[in-house]
Amino acid sequence: MIYIVDDFLPDNLLTDLYNYIDEFTEVKTPGKSFWIKKLPKDFINYMVKRLEKIEGKKIKNILSFVREANENQDDEWRIHNDTVIENQQPDRAVVFYLKSNEIELNGTALWEHKKYGDQYNNNSIEEFNRLLIEDANDESKWNLKTIIGSKDNRLLSYPCNYFHSKYPNKFNKQRIVLVMFYKYERK
Repeated sequence: MIYIVDDFLPDNLLTDLYNYIDEFTEVKTPGKSFWIKKLPKDFINYMVKRLEKIEGKKIKNILSFVREANENQDDEWRIHNDTVIENQQPDRAVVFYLKSNEIELNGTALWEHKKYGDQYNNNSIEEFNRLLIEDANDESKWNLKTIIGSKDNRLLSYPCNYFHSKYPNKFNKQRIVLVMFYKYERK
């Protein structure tokens, strides 16, 4: 299930978050870089409690941060799914739109791989890694299924095993989103 919540944060928390996200740090990973800012623990706790109320389940945050894309920065498609984050398997991902600054349609794209469909359920780590390296930027391997439009203060939550990317892949102005991966607490 995919769900969207507009006006997710009250104005005072949204203003505090805007004031907090002034500088980003480049994080280099093999073959790519991300520009992020870590979130304060109190804010993460607020997000967890709010999501628990929406979903009616206890959740555990695995990883969350604010991410920036800009002209000539983080401008590849990188179509992927998030089946392993911090050596854990999350259930869901959140994209919280803070700043899109684009006039054209932009947001989060959901994709269908021409071989695997809209989810990767194969247990082969080698094939998963191959997808991330070889197929992630090759649009000929994918069909675009839908685009969930960006809107400031909009929260999007979706299952982590869905193939997705930012949309479009290149931005003329600064794009800022909060990203969160979480799993349901199991007894």
